[in-house]
Amino acid sequence: MKRFIGGALALLVSPHLAAAEPISADAIRAATGGINTATIIENDASDQNWLNYGLNYAETRYSQLDTITADNVGELGLAWSYNLESRRGVQATPIVADGVMYVTASWSIVHALDAITGEKLWVYDPEVPGEYAAKGCCDVVNRGVAIYEGKVFVGSYDGYLHALDAATGELLWKIDTIENRDMSYTVTGAPRVINGKVIIGNGGAEFGVRGYISAYDTETGDTVWRWYTVPGDPAKPYENDAMKMAAETWDPSAKYWEAGGGGTVWDAMAYDQELNLLYIGTGNGSPWNQHLRSPAGGDNLFLASIVALNPDTGDYVWHYQNTPGDTWDYTSTQHIILADLEIDGDTRQVLMQAPKNGFFYVIDRTNGEFISAEPFVETTWAKAYDADGRPIENPDARSKDKPFEPVPSAYGAHNWHPMSFNPDTGLVYIPAQGVPLVQSTDPSWELNSHKPMSTMSGVGWNLGYLFNVVAPQATPFGHLLAWDPVNQREAWRAEYVSPWNGGTLTTAGNLVFQGTADGRFIAYNATNGEALWQVPMTSGVIAAPMTWEHDGEQYVTIAAGWGGVYGLMQRATEKVGPGRVFTFRIGGSEEIPTAELSTRTELVSGVPYDPEQVTAGLATYVSNCLFCHGVPGVNNGGAVPNLGYSEQEVLTNADAWVLQGAGLHNGMPRFDAHLTDADVQNVLAFIQGTADSLRAAAATKAQ
Repeated sequence: MKRFIGGALALLVSPHLAAAEPISADAIRAATGGINTATIIENDASDQNWLNYGLNYAETRYSQLDTITADNVGELGLAWSYNLESRRGVQATPIVADGVMYVTASWSIVHALDAITGEKLWVYDPEVPGEYAAKGCCDVVNRGVAIYEGKVFVGSYDGYLHALDAATGELLWKIDTIENRDMSYTVTGAPRVINGKVIIGNGGAEFGVRGYISAYDTETGDTVWRWYTVPGDPAKPYENDAMKMAAETWDPSAKYWEAGGGGTVWDAMAYDQELNLLYIGTGNGSPWNQHLRSPAGGDNLFLASIVALNPDTGDYVWHYQNTPGDTWDYTSTQHIILADLEIDGDTRQVLMQAPKNGFFYVIDRTNGEFISAEPFVETTWAKAYDADGRPIENPDARSKDKPFEPVPSAYGAHNWHPMSFNPDTGLVYIPAQGVPLVQSTDPSWELNSHKPMSTMSGVGWNLGYLFNVVAPQATPFGHLLAWDPVNQREAWRAEYVSPWNGGTLTTAGNLVFQGTADGRFIAYNATNGEALWQVPMTSGVIAAPMTWEHDGEQYVTIAAGWGGVYGLMQRATEKVGPGRVFTFRIGGSEEIPTAELSTRTELVSGVPYDPEQVTAGLATYVSNCLFCHGVPGVNNGGAVPNLGYSEQEVLTNADAWVLQGAGLHNGMPRFDAHLTDADVQNVLAFIQGTADSLRAAAATKAQ
């Protein structure tokens, strides 16, 4: 359903007309109606608009705009800010067409704005049910929209693709992209539109799904093609030769198809219009643990791979697998960039990727030939790649019997946060990070079965691993990394206080922009990494900035709003939102809004409990609460509260939250299907007991 929130079109300021004149639906149609594949390609000549998620089909996030430079970036000021009215993660890169901006907030809500003034044009709420939040691993986020021939396309968290009138926000059509509603599929990525087909994948490999990517007709919503990333039940005919080939790399003894296999296409796409190839990145296995998914091993195609498809037909062309037989959640769904690089004296048409596993890849995009891969962070699971493009693994990395600390962890050395490539400096700018985890085989795991102590099994996760049964040895970190892809080495870095910093933008003005987990927006010299300008944000930033031009003036825009899988339970600042869009220009003079600060300052106390229930409470907590609420009392939480810092009344009324669904509207699931009043009391004992222990330890230390 469409919701117009505050004001009509007649009250808004036009980017095309004098300030006193309203923007009309006809003006918006004029700005967006002619956008198609050719227009997106033609925009490369100037980059005046930002018409695709990664700016261009090559997804470089490099803008040729150079009015803002390393010399004058210090004069940037706020032009306007806009309240997205959201309290969860904001991951979107806005789209701008001739002064009209489209951006998404959490819960897949689309906001259309006057890009010059920040005034609201319309808001479309796809009305994702609150209880659907439990069907995703990593917050109710959305990375943005696509625009094409007067339509705005958004994939909603509950798996529908919506086509909206770009001028009014009216729903034109809505298609269900999920083929099996008994499974926990979600959509969080931004669609791409190529030659009249809107293309979208999905997420859900943590839960037990089979990955695929689909193309729909932009006019009707009819399915044009669908390509699966992993084979299905071998008792049924394979959809194509690629699936038949992939099946030979899986062990059928564990009936991998019953857990879906995974391989979801939840983010990365790029397109080469000359080769007419669509490149996609595929996700992790389902379950994560390969010993349980494919006991005899095998590469398990096409998990953790880059795959080239014909975008007109969905036909397989070639693939390169970054992580054969993935068992560490090393998705290859991270940003793919296309470029032409001079390597060993030859100009090569390449794609570049820095996926979760910590290696930076340069691949020939014409045929999938491996060129090089080098670690851009420390890696313990593999030390290098051989000449054939296969990892040389640490023999302990696949242990069935003892804990192993993979570095990077499942959070990734680089996650979904977009990187950027500047052809002037020859550098790629990567939001690099480390979040320590130790993983060990879960001896009690069963598919789709709630088992106390089996990680998040109470909400349908199928991992096959326990975490941190021994303490990690690695240290958390986050930094902006400038990487030379030709020589495969670091050029410079900027250190941050925390992992989970935002995506990057680079420009012909010799600049790199990035938002940070601790709530800053910073501009760097792209050549040497010198910090040139920064302003405070009202929350931690995880999204990537973008830039655009109107009437000869360059603007820089970023959406801020803390969340995502790490941000659900951690934060690096006490600023707590709400999500906002900020737009800057030279000479801007608006004030940055005052940040709200967290009120979670005291460990919970006074909740009565039986110490004998703490151990049972721990097991129930791990299987139902851990990856949203974190370890009680370790910190005061991220986008979701840490229960060790709850008000006493919240815990004493826990049955309303846990068993009766009092928080469904905010995404808190109800657990009465498999938890009892006694289970809830056990969890309370664990939370209050842990808080009491931490309080006592702090008092002892202070003495």
